[in-house]
Amino acid sequence: MTSFIRSAAPAAGRIIHSEDCVAEGAAWLAASDPRFAAALVHCGPLPLRRKPDGFGELLSAIVSQQVSVASANAIWQRLRDAELTTQNQVQAATEEDLRAAGLSRQKIRYAKALADENIDFVALRDLETEGVIKTLTRVTGIGVWTAEIYAMFSLGRADVIAPGDLALQEAAKVLFDLPKRPTERELRALAMAWSPWRSVAARILWAYYHVAKDREGIR
Repeated sequence: MTSFIRSAAPAAGRIIHSEDCVAEGAAWLAASDPRFAAALVHCGPLPLRRKPDGFGELLSAIVSQQVSVASANAIWQRLRDAELTTQNQVQAATEEDLRAAGLSRQKIRYAKALADENIDFVALRDLETEGVIKTLTRVTGIGVWTAEIYAMFSLGRADVIAPGDLALQEAAKVLFDLPKRPTERELRALAMAWSPWRSVAARILWAYYHVAKDREGIR
């Protein structure tokens, strides 16, 4: 008996709702490839890593671009304190308001673009992943990596990966004993064999990256 839940709209595919769903995907991957099985021995149980969906999550992603986690958390708290985290609040805010909360000129432009796009976040829940990514990347400041991460963790898509992620590329190089770190295109092609659980494969690779980094000093 499978534990995953399908969306009400078939286009959305499998949705990860719980740690049981992640465990199911991990078991499937381990049975499909012994290298995943070996990685899981070192990594242990995988985290669920589900996040909320909606405007705030994407605004938070914009805030986090090219700054440390500590800086992003501090700026996000200032935005919350100033009540500048919803679409309506950002639309109504002046550039001075957003700058006072810690946003750079570029990120103010991105935040305003996101607010003005009027994305139907509820509709995204039932849209096929390709459509989700296409919708989100129309927004200035939202790239493919951010859109794929949103689909993976905010929408719970079980079969999406973010092959542009450097940690995933490095982990794949070590785990699969590749001669060099795969490019985004190469990792996307490699990941086809991990369908329908590519987002769980990504969780394994992220976890394995930390193990391999400590063991081999990769960076």
